[in-house]
Amino acid sequence: MKRNAHPRPSQAIASRGAALISAMITVTLVASLASAALWQQWRQVEIETAERSRAQTGWLLTGALDFTRLVLREDKGPADHLAEPWALGLQESKLSTFLTQDKQMREGDPEVYLSGQITDAQSRLNVMNLIENDKISPLVMASWAKLFNLLGLPVAELNGMSQQLLAARQAVALGANNPAAGLNAPLLPQMTSQLGWLGLSPATVTALKPYVTVLPERTPLNVNTASAEALFATIPTLDMATAQQFVRQRANRPPLDDMAAIQKALGNVAGENGLSFATKYFEIRGRLRLDDLAQEEVMLVERNGPQVKSLWRYRSTQSLG
Repeated sequence: MKRNAHPRPSQAIASRGAALISAMITVTLVASLASAALWQQWRQVEIETAERSRAQTGWLLTGALDFTRLVLREDKGPADHLAEPWALGLQESKLSTFLTQDKQMREGDPEVYLSGQITDAQSRLNVMNLIENDKISPLVMASWAKLFNLLGLPVAELNGMSQQLLAARQAVALGANNPAAGLNAPLLPQMTSQLGWLGLSPATVTALKPYVTVLPERTPLNVNTASAEALFATIPTLDMATAQQFVRQRANRPPLDDMAAIQKALGNVAGENGLSFATKYFEIRGRLRLDDLAQEEVMLVERNGPQVKSLWRYRSTQSLG
């Protein structure tokens, strides 16, 4: 007898199941490839959008910082004080408010917010004042010790910082290629946030930030802009209550514009304690917010007469989304 040529029902079901599984695998593979291609395209669009926003904010901040340099250049008074135009900070404002009537923003354009502040860098204690004639200055060390005690900070860290600062200055003076330069010497900081390089703990750096700065050279303290804490630390004979009273009264009287006026207001201490009424170094801080992206730039400038020169510039970007 001849066998039946038709497949059994179980074999037909198995064949249809295998075909169905193959089709499902094919559909899944195609969907995965399509999703990957779509994600890659979305990622490229997001990267391009973020890069465009970053470039735009960079251009706008550069223009704003250049304008602040112009403000400093136009300041020609003998004394630098907190009632001058450069000291009036710009609170966060819509950039569209600065546009002329014929340059209004178009519908759909993202709103841009701008803020900024110019700070007298010589209103704070300068770290570089600790070194004088390649030695640690005892007078300045005493001033810093007063500040550390006022803020409740460990004075041992001050001693370590001064030694490390001296080593860093000596290494810079010798040059990197000089064999006599200390290989273990720390890098010389340029800004307050880098004082950890000299051995300070993060908590100490945070506590010192409002009262200290890092400038390229030794500088006097501007009594017209200095805080009560900075004045108290700098002047050995000054107590905190007197310093606070001076700062409160300072806003209601003309700025001190010569050394005789400083001595009359604070006592006969101006000559030996590095006090001044004018400023050479300023810190410019600008912040621009575009959609969910905020970009901030900090720049240290040196003013010599009509010339305002940028010494360093730091940029940071933060996503607010």
